Amino acid sequence: MALISSPFITRKNGLCEVDFPSSSSFVTDLRCKKTRSKKIVSVVSTQQNKRNPSSYGSAKIALTTTEKILARASEKGLVNPGENVWVNADVLMLNDLTCPAVSDIFKREFGNNAKVWDREKVVVIPDHYIFTNDKRAHRNVDIAREFCIQQDIKFFYDIQDRSNFRANPDYKGVCHIALAQEGHCRPGEVLFGTDSHTTSAGAFGQFATGVGNTDAAFILGTGKILLKVPPTLRFVLDGEMPNYLLAKDLILNIIGEISMSGATYKAMEFVGTTIESLTMEERITLCNMVVEAGGKNGIIAADNTTYKYLEDKTCTPYEPVFSDEKARFLAQYRFDVSKLEPLVAKPHSPDKRALARECNNVKIDRVYIGSCTGGKTQDFMAAAKVFLAAGKRVKVPTFLAPATQKVWMDLYTLEVAGSGGKTCSEIFEEAGCDTPTSPSCAACMGGPRDTYGRLNEPQVCVSTTNRNFPGRMGHIEGQVYLASPYTAAASALTGFVTDPRDFLF
Repeated sequence: MALISSPFITRKNGLCEVDFPSSSSFVTDLRCKKTRSKKIVSVVSTQQNKRNPSSYGSAKIALTTTEKILARASEKGLVNPGENVWVNADVLMLNDLTCPAVSDIFKREFGNNAKVWDREKVVVIPDHYIFTNDKRAHRNVDIAREFCIQQDIKFFYDIQDRSNFRANPDYKGVCHIALAQEGHCRPGEVLFGTDSHTTSAGAFGQFATGVGNTDAAFILGTGKILLKVPPTLRFVLDGEMPNYLLAKDLILNIIGEISMSGATYKAMEFVGTTIESLTMEERITLCNMVVEAGGKNGIIAADNTTYKYLEDKTCTPYEPVFSDEKARFLAQYRFDVSKLEPLVAKPHSPDKRALARECNNVKIDRVYIGSCTGGKTQDFMAAAKVFLAAGKRVKVPTFLAPATQKVWMDLYTLEVAGSGGKTCSEIFEEAGCDTPTSPSCAACMGGPRDTYGRLNEPQVCVSTTNRNFPGRMGHIEGQVYLASPYTAAASALTGFVTDPRDFLF
């Protein structure tokens, strides 16, 4: 890994570039379930086309993707890092933990009879403390429901029957994955959410970041927020991805390299041949954890992979933007992914990077596979691949927490490649794993004592989640090793932190 650092770095040639003129004829009116637009966007070969920098008077100013999105959202021709601008929101997401406080502040500041700025741009997703007997957790959802009914919120993904989540067709699960699956993530837009991992949506080429309850209440009333434009760090990841690595390894490596404060209030832009090869779910994993490095937002340029994912998910027009060729970056980092090895983050910080193979003497008590970071369909497919290759049973309790209803269904319906027609659920059962639970955040943030998978004792856990601070998954003395689904599954088979290459050939 080589670091190129100076006050501002001029973008080099040879990285992903897609030519989308700013003409309105290129606004994507496509990707609709019912009707497909005739305005087809053509993604052209890299390096062959150059984008004109933004105009500002007689000067031509080159901007990053984040700067372009914020310039457009603030109705300006140009914004600079460090500048404070009023940014219009395209989507505001609230969850069960935050909606009660946000709605209370909103009513206090704007009036009991005030209406939100746009009922179709507010998305409320109960997901954190759902499947519990805790009455206060239930009350949070009740308050959110009352507010959504009062405000006639169009996108409220409610749950009322907790005994059978499938009886709740509106209930989705973990907000960050549900936002993507329900078509609320779109290139070029601005998405705010009352959860720090809202950065996940940057995988779609949009500006997405977490906000506090007071800021969210102000957005509810006005549709905008005062925001400081972040400078951008650029991460160039090239090389063929080894079959034993996942995006979780990539982001743990980056956080380990720059530390948990290395990207404080900075945009983290990911480019390179490795990034281009990633699926949308893997890109979500990458952007999800930029906040663990202090990042304001993560962003990956939209491409054919993005557009294909969105085809059946949204009818809303969107217009992607891309960094100019000579855009300025605060620093640039380069990684040869082909040389990386499976990693873990040791307790109690996501930047305590270590090679999985060097931690093989760490005895563990359990494994947890789930969350917005590691509970997507592809994450479970990866774990099933390890179990299938090993042909063995797990040696420690292995908890499975699908992120959403769709992921849960996929575990029971999608066949795992090379399995002879078996589904993930069948492979997990044969391996002795716990039955996949109802979709929610579950133990990722601890929660009430009866939360599925929660650490109620000072145990050692290998987890596909995103944070391993003391008490994060429950017990204050619990020890959490963050890892990819490959490494988590391999560790479940041995009872020790284990390099997945021991089972993946």
